[in-house]
Amino acid sequence: MSQNGHSVALPIDVGPTAMVLGEVMLSDGVRFADHEHTTHQIAWASAGVLTVRIVDRQWVLPPTRALWIPAGLAHQTASLRGAAMRGIYIDPTQTRWAEPTLVSVTPLIHHLFDHLTQLTDRESIAARRRAEAVLFDLLTPTDVTTLRLRWPNDERARVVADAVASQPADQRTLAQLADEVGIGERTIARSFRTDTGITFGRWRTHVRIAAALPLLAEGMAVARIAVRVGYSTPSAFVAAFSREVGVPPGSYFR
Repeated sequence: MSQNGHSVALPIDVGPTAMVLGEVMLSDGVRFADHEHTTHQIAWASAGVLTVRIVDRQWVLPPTRALWIPAGLAHQTASLRGAAMRGIYIDPTQTRWAEPTLVSVTPLIHHLFDHLTQLTDRESIAARRRAEAVLFDLLTPTDVTTLRLRWPNDERARVVADAVASQPADQRTLAQLADEVGIGERTIARSFRTDTGITFGRWRTHVRIAAALPLLAEGMAVARIAVRVGYSTPSAFVAAFSREVGVPPGSYFR
């Protein structure tokens, strides 16, 4: 697939997609497996919500946020409920940041993204460089907490972790989960503390917050999200979110 004059190889498990006016229209649940680009990429959706995972970090991107991804850095891109993803690729010699960086998308930056997306091979390189220079002047990092979600190394503990991640609302205790894989609760607990750096209880909280973020970005009510990710009351969800992230869920995407 060619976008903005750059050849971009899409992973094989992208699921149903369609290119419309410079956008890749992602259907519900589409995921791009680990891949990288020879150019820098700005991951952004003009509509819907994207999630980008790089190793043990995940960013959730509504249209008001975008992620700078340096060239050559492997990442996964997904959309829970569909999105209009723009292909914004930047000359690798024009480096802005050496690390993944979250940025705010103002109305002016939105227009610049539109402009860069629509430039074709027929446009001069100089025109693109001018647009990129203006964009670089306007891009501003957004200071938000990004949770790191590491998996335990022990194979049996990973089975427990996978079960929790696949069903964040599951209310089974660690003892019950450990019993199902035939291992002692203390052994599982020790594996989480040693390999992830946090207790199982806190790790589960991080899983639930990670599951809640795309729903928050879509504008779902906090009370509904709380139930969907395993909290008995909205106040319990708000307290856990605020404790781990530093702001209440209603403020995270403002």
